Amino acid sequence: MAALRAAKKALRSEIKLKVAALDPEEKRRQSLLVSHKLFKHPKYVSSQRIAVFLSMEDEVCTQEIIKDMFRCGKSCFIPRYESSSSHMDMLKMDSLQDMETLPLTSWNIRQPAGKDESREEALSAGGLDLMLMPGLGFDLFGRRLGRGKGFYDTYLERCSRHPKGKPYTIGLAFREQLCTEIPVDDHDVLLDEVLYEAQ
Repeated sequence: MAALRAAKKALRSEIKLKVAALDPEEKRRQSLLVSHKLFKHPKYVSSQRIAVFLSMEDEVCTQEIIKDMFRCGKSCFIPRYESSSSHMDMLKMDSLQDMETLPLTSWNIRQPAGKDESREEALSAGGLDLMLMPGLGFDLFGRRLGRGKGFYDTYLERCSRHPKGKPYTIGLAFREQLCTEIPVDDHDVLLDEVLYEAQ
């Protein structure tokens, strides 16, 4: 277990350096490419209820994806993380304007306030069709390296108990985040697919 933790930690540092070396223009270019790949993806086209993350500096930018979801009339759910635990909810957003008014967290990302009970949580109603996943690293077997908090693995475990079942999961990656193999344990949920700029 300790060896696995150490391997993950080392890999996180290595990938962070690679992504930090990308210039903003290159990040923007790859983000747009990945977004346009997603727009044509049959799972995205057919999904109505979609969970998406609000991207940080070292993640594929999801801004265009969120705009497209509202444009296409899809239901958009974003994460609210509880920093004291590995609990996360996916809460429904009404519009881009709604999203822009959300408070900023210590991670400098917007999320609904902890006391905001007015929003629909995805699993309290119709579940999710598709979940777009962030990560620090990915391999082509669907293994994902997160930030070590377990938010997404715990949430997908909850999804699997929902009548609708687990949503289809797609990781969004920069080419520099692809690894030959990511070390995982039994708690790590595999992704259905990883979208990135192919060579």
